[in-house]
Amino acid sequence: MNAPPLSPGGGGQWALTPSGGARGETGHKSEMLDSLLGLGGLMLLRDSVEWEGRSLLKALIKKCALSGGQVHILGCEVSEEEFREGFDSDINNRLVYRDFFRDPLNWSKTGEALPGGPLGALTAMCKRTDPGPVTIAVDSLSWLLLHLPCTTLCQTLHALSRQDSCPGDSFPVGQVRVLGLLHEELHSPGPVGALSSLAQTEVTLGGTMGQASAHILCRRPRQRPTHQTQWFCILPDFSLDLQEGPPVESQAHPDPHTPPVDPMTHLTFNLHLSKKEREARDNLTLPFQFSSEKQQALLRPGLGQATSHIFYEPDAYDDLDQEDPDDDLDI
Repeated sequence: MNAPPLSPGGGGQWALTPSGGARGETGHKSEMLDSLLGLGGLMLLRDSVEWEGRSLLKALIKKCALSGGQVHILGCEVSEEEFREGFDSDINNRLVYRDFFRDPLNWSKTGEALPGGPLGALTAMCKRTDPGPVTIAVDSLSWLLLHLPCTTLCQTLHALSRQDSCPGDSFPVGQVRVLGLLHEELHSPGPVGALSSLAQTEVTLGGTMGQASAHILCRRPRQRPTHQTQWFCILPDFSLDLQEGPPVESQAHPDPHTPPVDPMTHLTFNLHLSKKEREARDNLTLPFQFSSEKQQALLRPGLGQATSHIFYEPDAYDDLDQEDPDDDLDI
């Protein structure tokens, strides 16, 4: 019996749901992973609070481990036990894990930390004596950005994802692939744009109506960038299952059972007029309106109409000084 797939729930977690509408062919399930991993270089997984990306990162790691080659993981954000949870023993035995979560600054003096810290560990991960591709998974780039200068991190990632071999290798590196998880909401547009410019593949996670989607941007050398959107769910064993996605009608129109929101509900004044108020407003002549009555009154003044005058009688306490009329103002 197949296990139900995982779909995003509240708080960016994954909850068990039925797998209605999913395609069942094993080869088709891995089509998205094959296209994502085909380019190599740096792949940027951009997630959010609503749609977490660690599950997709682990699905890509599983695919790389089953395809052969070395898989190195730089773990900074969760413990090694939590990250390995869900992988079977065969997958876990193929992963080389570098733990910077438990003791990132080597305060325990175990001697396991490299002199270069996390970036030194990244550089050392591609140094080996076995031929074949190398996959480096970083969990996460957001943790590194919060502890390291953005320029230093970008230079290291550029050197890793663009090289064909590492100094001191007995065999050339066939392909170096870097998978980086980025929590986009934690950073300003500057660092996000810098990492985006380095990536050959960008995967932005989103979704609607409880279904996860991945907007994929691929940059191939001497070709135009390509865009595509895939709807998917992740099974409990971190296999990927592609889906058709929600119907277009359900995306374009709101739920008919949801009552419309009245924008004038919480106003401190009333925008609606009663029938009597509307009639009074229509019959009101404003001062600036030049009506026919005003025109007739100006053109034909009355016979007894005279010029107006203003008479002023000084008060007993008025201080009238002709030389300084503004004396009482204390200017």
